[in-house]
Amino acid sequence: METKKQSLLLRKLVVTFVTTVFLSILFALVFLYGGFEFEYNRGNQFIGWFIVYFMYIGLIILIYGNVVSIAIEYLQRKSFKEHDWLYVLILGIFGLGNGVLFQSGTAAIYGMIAAIIYGMFDKWIYKRNKMGKKIKLFLIIPIASLVLCWGYLELTSPNMPPFTKEDAVSFATSGEGSVTDEFPKTVGQWEGEIGDFKVIRETSVEEIEKEIYLVTFTEHWEKGMETGTWKLSYEVDRYSVSLSNTEGDTPEYD
Repeated sequence: METKKQSLLLRKLVVTFVTTVFLSILFALVFLYGGFEFEYNRGNQFIGWFIVYFMYIGLIILIYGNVVSIAIEYLQRKSFKEHDWLYVLILGIFGLGNGVLFQSGTAAIYGMIAAIIYGMFDKWIYKRNKMGKKIKLFLIIPIASLVLCWGYLELTSPNMPPFTKEDAVSFATSGEGSVTDEFPKTVGQWEGEIGDFKVIRETSVEEIEKEIYLVTFTEHWEKGMETGTWKLSYEVDRYSVSLSNTEGDTPEYD
């Protein structure tokens, strides 16, 4: 009896893994080819969305799907032992419960489809176990499919253009309502007067590592014999802007 229970639980876990990987790959591909992501590094984006779907789908199948499938399988052994199609159909009906969980008709349909796929895999593995055939292939195929999808998407993605000094300055000055609003949006200087002050505002940039830049905003001010300089620096890469350094006194006219 204990062996049968262990065999049942092992089979359900294998089915959960295979179904979750299969559906997560499918949803991740649909998301990417639906045009919702950037065109670069699509393989890595695919893996990211695969992980998101894997966690959500896997948790639902592991808890709800397996409990329901074990109950239906017990009912099948008592009432319709030879009708695997009915097991799959009933499982599909219970899959509609996702619509209640997410309050969505679309989620209900997806849940039904996922449950039917789960049921088909479950019965396939069950029959192979009865025939004494190995099921290692069911673990290898999903992993191989995941790797192949990632490799294909990554290899067919166009190379990202270089991240230049101009890009770094544009990124650093892209915000609104910040202290850098009054500085040039490109490398260069602005000279003018603010009240009694003569002011020079300069935007400069230097590369400190490959495609990592230090964008500096420098303000020189002068009023009679009184002068001062104020600087603000940001470290900028393709994905982020972070404060690097500030020095000097804020001009009195601010």
